[in-house]
Formats: sequence, C-alpha cells, structure tokens
Amino acid sequence: MDGRAGDRIVHLPGHALTVPELIREQVARHGDRLFLIDGERRLTYREVERRSAELARGLIAGGVGKATRVGLLMGNGPDAVIAWLAASRAGALVVPLSTFSRARELHWLLRHADVHTLLTTDRYLRHDYLERLEEIAPGLAGQEPGSLLVPELPQLRAVRVWGGGRSWAFEEPAALEAAAAAVPGIDEAFLRAIEDSVSPADLAVMIYTSGSTADPKGAYHSHGTLVRHSRIVSEFLGGGPGDRVYAPPPIFWVGGFHRILHTLQIGAAMTFLETFEAGAALEMIRRERVSILMLWPHQCKALLEHPDYREGELDFLQAAPYPLLREGERPESPDLVANSIGMTESFSYHTVEATGAVLPVEKRGACGRPVPGTERQIRDPGTGERLPAGTSGELCLRGFNVMQGLYKREREEVFMPDGFYRTGDRGYIDADDYYFFEGRLGDMIKTGGANVSPREVEAVLVSLDEVEQAHVVGVDDPEMGQVVVAGIVPATPGKPLDTDALRARLREQLSAFKVPRHMVPLEADEIPFTDTGKLHGKRLRELLAARVPR
Repeated sequence: MDGRAGDRIVHLPGHALTVPELIREQVARHGDRLFLIDGERRLTYREVERRSAELARGLIAGGVGKATRVGLLMGNGPDAVIAWLAASRAGALVVPLSTFSRARELHWLLRHADVHTLLTTDRYLRHDYLERLEEIAPGLAGQEPGSLLVPELPQLRAVRVWGGGRSWAFEEPAALEAAAAAVPGIDEAFLRAIEDSVSPADLAVMIYTSGSTADPKGAYHSHGTLVRHSRIVSEFLGGGPGDRVYAPPPIFWVGGFHRILHTLQIGAAMTFLETFEAGAALEMIRRERVSILMLWPHQCKALLEHPDYREGELDFLQAAPYPLLREGERPESPDLVANSIGMTESFSYHTVEATGAVLPVEKRGACGRPVPGTERQIRDPGTGERLPAGTSGELCLRGFNVMQGLYKREREEVFMPDGFYRTGDRGYIDADDYYFFEGRLGDMIKTGGANVSPREVEAVLVSLDEVEQAHVVGVDDPEMGQVVVAGIVPATPGKPLDTDALRARLREQLSAFKVPRHMVPLEADEIPFTDTGKLHGKRLRELLAARVPR
C-alpha cells in the first residue's frame, strides 16, 4: 500500500488491517518485548495477547459478538488496554467513556451509545462508578448480573467490574476467566474463527467529543481506519522496539487512544501513571528512560518548574515537547516546529510532519502537510465553495481516516454531497500544501487538550436557582490554551454570587475540566447584542477577558 500526499510517499508493505490481526502480527515480531509497564506490573506482547485472548473468550461466552457495543470506563493502564483488545478481538464496537463523567454525563453517554456490556473499574481517583451507576439506574438493585433490565439504560445487559463489585455486576477478571473455562467449545480455534470474521470495514471504536451544541457527538471508526492510519502516522512520529512511551492524555480522548496504537505499531513499551503529577512523572521518566514523551503545554511547564528537575538530565528523550528537546536539536523558535494537528473525526492527525523536522522559515507557525491518504480543502463557510491557496476559510476533510459517521445522525447531515466533512476549524492552506490553523469558526472551548461545549455548561448553570443568565466563553491562556469563563447574571439583582458554592454544585453534574475557572458577575444590560438581537460573541469574550484576574 502506498500513501501519497504532495511530495511525500509512505510505502507500506502488506500488513494487518484489523485489530485482531495487528496484535497477532506484533506478537510474532516482538513477543518477549515489554509492551505495558505500570510500576512493578510489566507485561510482554505475548502476555498481553494471551491475557486478552482469554478475556475475549469470556466475553464471547457472555454474549458479546460482532458490533456489540462495549463501554470501557477505565483510567489509563494495562487493564484498559487488555480490555480494549479483548473486546476488539471478539468483534465488538468499543466505546471509551470519560472517566471524568458525573452521573448526568455518564447516563447520557451510556444511553446514547446503547452500551450493552460495560467494562469498568469500581473507582478511579475520587470517582465511585458503582455508586454512580446506582444513582443513574436505581433498578439495578436486586438484579442478576448478565441479565440486567433497567428502563433508564434499556440496552444495558451486563456490567463487569475490575475491583469491588455489587450483586448486579460481575467481578472481573475472574468472572470472564470462569466463563471462558466453562464453555470448552469457545477455545483458541473458535476465537481465531471469530477474529477471522472481523473485516477492515467493521466498526471498531466510537469516541465521543464535545459538539457545538450541548450534547457530545460519537464519531465511529472502522478497524481499517485504526490500523492503517496508526501505521501511516507512525512513519512520521517515529520510534521502534526498545522505545518507552509516556502519554498521559486519557484513552477516551482520541490523542490518548491513538498513542496506544502507535506504541503497538512500533513495537515499543507504554508506561503509565494513574494520573499526571509532575514529580511522579519525572521520577518515572527517569526510571524507565522514557524516550517518547507526549505532554500538553501546562504539563510540560509543570515538569520544567518542578524542584527536582535538572536541565539536561533527560537527554535520552528522542521525541518530546519543544522545551524538553536536547540542546542542539531544538530549533531557534518553537514556531519552527510543526504543530501537527488532528481531531476525533479524523482519528487524530490529519496534518503531520516528521518528528524532529524543522519548518522552513517562510512556513513559520504551520501545522504541516496532510497525512498521506487525507484530502484537505479550504472552503467558504457560507457557500461551501472551494477557496484558492492562501485564502482563509473552513477546513474540510475527506479520506480513509475520516470517520464513518456520527452515531444516530444520518450521513446526509454529517457529510457534504461530495463526501467532505466540515471540521469547523478556520485556517488556510498555502501553495505548498502547508496548513495554518487560525482557530474555530464556532465557540468551542479548547482547554488543556479537552473540548468544552459552552452550551452544556450554560445549561447546567441556568438550572441553578441563583442564576438568571449564563454565558460561557473561552479566554486565551498561555498554559491551558484557553480557560473556561462564565459571565453570570444573578437571579437576585444586587445579591453577591457565592462562586465557590456554585462551583461545588457544578462539580456534581459536570466533569472538573468543564467547570469555569472564573465566574464574572454581570448586569443584564451589560450583555452585548448585535443590531439583529443576537448575542455578540466577540464583544462578550472581550468583556469577560478584561475582567479575568491576571
């Protein structure tokens, strides 16, 4: 297979096209190499293959088959990777779920995704998922595991829990091991027959991302997309057997999920921490000699400012954020490093340059050129007409790595008649095919790598008695990209807002990253509108930005 984009050709010899084929292929190449590292827990490619095969057989015995929607609610770690592989090998459509989800958010996701089987830990950090499930669906009490019938989640039939359980849930991984052993007919040969029935066109994963409206959107991708795209992108990201990868973005975000596939494709080992903390991360990076490091800007800053950090001590890093690059390998300016860019709908990167490549000076600030096999066009946001090189407009995408669709949305709603997808990103492509990102056309907030829908936060705010109006925007921030800021008109004029109390109540319904960093009290007549009576977003953002403490 050849991928081609501009003057770049990526030659890909025959290789796996489904996730089951990929894990078998990589075991044949790297069987005894380490694949997953979590403290003292260290698993080779062969051990992960055997473990995921056993759990896959248990899932099949429990009724999971092709296209069964399997929810995955786990923090980054070996159990999450093995569970994903097991479900994929059984032919299921895996739905990674946000570990930040509060009860309201989790209920929406489980119901919208029609999750049939939920694979979850009992808790993660301060989140008690079993308690949360009982809050969502009180009817779980008294039911038998594996035959659940609750009207709040009408498609849910089984919950499988790693850790402490409930009478209505299976305790894992023991229950799956027992299920596999109890049905002799579901042996290795039968699992291989199941795996061979999975085709590149079959759906493999559905990842949720915040939309411009209050509700998230589920973008679903095929096995062929996952395997081909991660293989092609790995040619640009680099790395190989012997490398150690640390990528703290959670696997329910496409960036974190893609890094697992990148690690698998290059035969490297992935390291984990329960959550990012600069001191613990620094110690782990040193101990494991992590060579490929993916950090958001605020995480990189925390690492550099940690009292235990020493300049030059991480000289074993081969791929890392600009400030951590070795002296002599760091361009004179960070904007000469391509800020490769992607999105959930394109299964991470649609624009990429090779790791270590330095942009020509005249391309300063560019994101780069397209991933081979991806078509990019800049179109007029109003008319949809293609614009000439160098003209700013909306980025539109088409190609094998663009999602198959959005769940519960008809194709005609999602794609243009010629198959292009309108991204909502504003920018331009120059005559040499370099893409320059200029921002979002809409009001989506990007904070610390996460998308936040202002409409969702506003809906929860106005449901509170103290709030008459709420207007949420993103304000530029050097560390987080943007921070979430809410302008609030109190229900009782003249009464001071208790912002600490408001935040505490918001945290009961919203993930922590969605809770506004700043809440700015406003008078009703301060809200800016256009001459036609519409909210003036630009002026509102300027108004709130001016009142945010610096």
